[in-house]
Amino acid sequence: MPNMYEPVSYEAYQDSHAFPGGMEAQLPAEGSIPRGGHMPFEIANTNDGYILAKTTLSSPLDSTQIDRLRAGQLYDIYCGICHGKKGDGKGTLVKREKILGVPSYDDAGRAITPGSIYHTIYYGKNAMGSYANQLNEEERWQVVDYVMELKADLEK
Repeated sequence: MPNMYEPVSYEAYQDSHAFPGGMEAQLPAEGSIPRGGHMPFEIANTNDGYILAKTTLSSPLDSTQIDRLRAGQLYDIYCGICHGKKGDGKGTLVKREKILGVPSYDDAGRAITPGSIYHTIYYGKNAMGSYANQLNEEERWQVVDYVMELKADLEK
């Protein structure tokens, strides 16, 4: 019984009566996301997209869904090394001069909003890379809320 230990190989584009369309290869189901992929973000990675996010995007989480402790831990892991524990732009890498020019969250010229923070976490900006693969959507919004708290504390 060689068919028990010698697998039958299929060519991706060979004819088959087992699938609709008569071919082995099939299109992915509509709306499916590749394994390891992240949810698509409908706002573009452009300056116009950034401005759109800055002015229109807001958190889908309400105050009962915000976990301050967890948000702080995520911030410390992914953001604090550059942006600093207080959001003042004086993280460990900045102090060691590995990265320069990290602005404070209360910089009036930037006037960050939840939408601009989310867009920046998702796509990255300038020297900062994207964190879309490290943080899922809910975690990104947790970090956004934490950054807005740090901004408010700096503005006092």
